[in-house]
Amino acid sequence: MNVEVTPLPGIGVRKDFSTRTGRRIGVVSQRDGHTELIVSKSDDPDACAASIPLTADEAGTLANLLGAPQLVAQLTEEHQDLPGISTKQLPIKPSSPFDGRTLGDTAMRTRTGVSVVAVARAGQVHPSPTPDFALTAGDLLVTVGTSEGLEAALKILKYG
Repeated sequence: MNVEVTPLPGIGVRKDFSTRTGRRIGVVSQRDGHTELIVSKSDDPDACAASIPLTADEAGTLANLLGAPQLVAQLTEEHQDLPGISTKQLPIKPSSPFDGRTLGDTAMRTRTGVSVVAVARAGQVHPSPTPDFALTAGDLLVTVGTSEGLEAALKILKYG
């Protein structure tokens, strides 16, 4: 995928790419820290058809929604020859008792046999998080285990 980076003097940087259908999708990172999701008109890549301002949290959530499924799909493909092993992304919701606590506090591996192989946060993937990794609302835990273990892990993250 070819991402074009265009400096916008006095504003920031535009990064975008063309989709298979010919549309251009991108992000404008402004110097003041604001972010905009942009979609260009199909007949004029320089004309903006939609512009959606995003807070840092919203941009991070969108990045997680778009990026974490790819990681899960890759792990699922790698585990397809291992019957009984599944990969799932589990969210840390604001109501989770583990928002602001460490991964070790969940005792996930001991209680369910599920391994947390990565944490997706604000578009960044943190592979192999250690027990002292601090969780926060909006995180997506990329987990591997049995289907029963993954269901138990989801309940732990929800109820403690």
